[in-house]
Amino acid sequence: MAGKRNPAQNQLENYFKEKGNLGIVTTSTGEPIAYKDASVTVGKKGPIVLSDWELLDELSHFNRERIPERVVHAKGGGAFGYFQVTTDITKYTEAKVFSKVNKKTEMAVRFSRVAGEHGAADTPRDLHGFAMKFYTDDGIWDLVGNNTPIFFIRDPILFPHFIHTQKRNPVTNLRDPTMVWDFFSLRPETTHQVLWLYSDRGIPDGFRHMDGFGSHTFSLINKDQKVTYCKFHFKTDQEIKNLDPKIATQLAGSNPDYYIEDLYNAIANGDYPSWTMYIQVMTPEQAANSSVDPFDLTKTWSKKTYPLMEVGKFVLNRNATNYFAEIEQLAFNPSSFVPGINGSPDRMLQGRIFAYHDSHIYRLGANYAQLPVNCPFKVNNFQRDGKATINNKGGAPNYHPNSFGGPNSDLKLKRYQNFQYVEGKIGQYDTIDEDNFSQATDFYKRVLKEDERQRLVNNIVDDLGGAAKKVQDRAVENFKKVDLEFANKVRDGLKRKATVNV
Repeated sequence: MAGKRNPAQNQLENYFKEKGNLGIVTTSTGEPIAYKDASVTVGKKGPIVLSDWELLDELSHFNRERIPERVVHAKGGGAFGYFQVTTDITKYTEAKVFSKVNKKTEMAVRFSRVAGEHGAADTPRDLHGFAMKFYTDDGIWDLVGNNTPIFFIRDPILFPHFIHTQKRNPVTNLRDPTMVWDFFSLRPETTHQVLWLYSDRGIPDGFRHMDGFGSHTFSLINKDQKVTYCKFHFKTDQEIKNLDPKIATQLAGSNPDYYIEDLYNAIANGDYPSWTMYIQVMTPEQAANSSVDPFDLTKTWSKKTYPLMEVGKFVLNRNATNYFAEIEQLAFNPSSFVPGINGSPDRMLQGRIFAYHDSHIYRLGANYAQLPVNCPFKVNNFQRDGKATINNKGGAPNYHPNSFGGPNSDLKLKRYQNFQYVEGKIGQYDTIDEDNFSQATDFYKRVLKEDERQRLVNNIVDDLGGAAKKVQDRAVENFKKVDLEFANKVRDGLKRKATVNV
């Protein structure tokens, strides 16, 4: 007897029960089609005629169904819901999304893998994207982070090179651990994130069981124009769960869409996942005197010095009505701030502010923000035309300044522009020699338990064992700066692995 079918398996049945028959099929321009099951030919066995518009309409659209996949975060899933404020933080920010306790704001969330292509399995070890779109009263606020509070690098000029190592060798078209560990070992600032990735947290048991982080440092601005630096944290209310690597490997073959299916079915069954938002705050004076660069994406802030403060909760209670329209075309832009929230001197954030917008223009077109899933409730600007224009503003003037009712500036909003006072000689300053290991040491010795440390070693050995010998040696030398015992365990594990593979 067949097992009980879940909501994802019953999607078509449920749709038919709700909608029934949709009526007469049409062309893309709405013309009814008399017969859909055959092309127009010259006789029963003759060639197809060029005038068969219904066939050409079908094939030409089919050829264009796929858009370029995201160069990063290609594989993912998402859903919709709301954010609700539980704690008053208006002393830090005037952002309307936080304007009062119990205020609700609609939102969309997309979870993703970093390295895998669009058709990749969900469960290989990887960093995971955690991107949130808030449809606020003042426009779109996109908070684009990951499931870790840190990242591999602190300068965006290295980002394309890092991603290349996570993709495929351009000659073999295979994943190449030598590429991966060559980069890791040559850029020691990756060490902290490497330990996170190869710990148990590197394979979460689905999107619902992982935390999220804004990762970068942001600025909050209140009604008095006072600036406070901020980190965003989102702790899962479902508890953190991780997958054993062997089970993850099995799932990659038996159910490669395990994460996406789990999220869809949970929401369809009314088991709505939720996360609690917390912030850490730091004054500019504290930032100036901090022993750790507060704008360094490879570092965390001390929770003892800057404790977590609860802000609110978000709940996902609606699946997409169509994956392509609402999830694949969902586009997040780190430059989408709203009054009361802004950026910081974080180098990686500054790089992403350009890169994401540019990526969406390439993937979706110049009017990607007009797509319903990306569109704020109200847009007043002078942008016109381009591919896939949905709202071309009618007869409104398309230039500024004008005398015919076009939108004007609001000088009151200048108070939200977080002007940074900077000085120094313009140049290229490599941060490779900064403190790359102390927080990695804390993570290894104080955060991880003994059994977790051993699994971390095993996971590193399994992957690093496929890299070239000189790359292995360099990686072990870096690990010595984290903890000598840790490095020795990795070295010994590599030796055993080499012996077994002889």
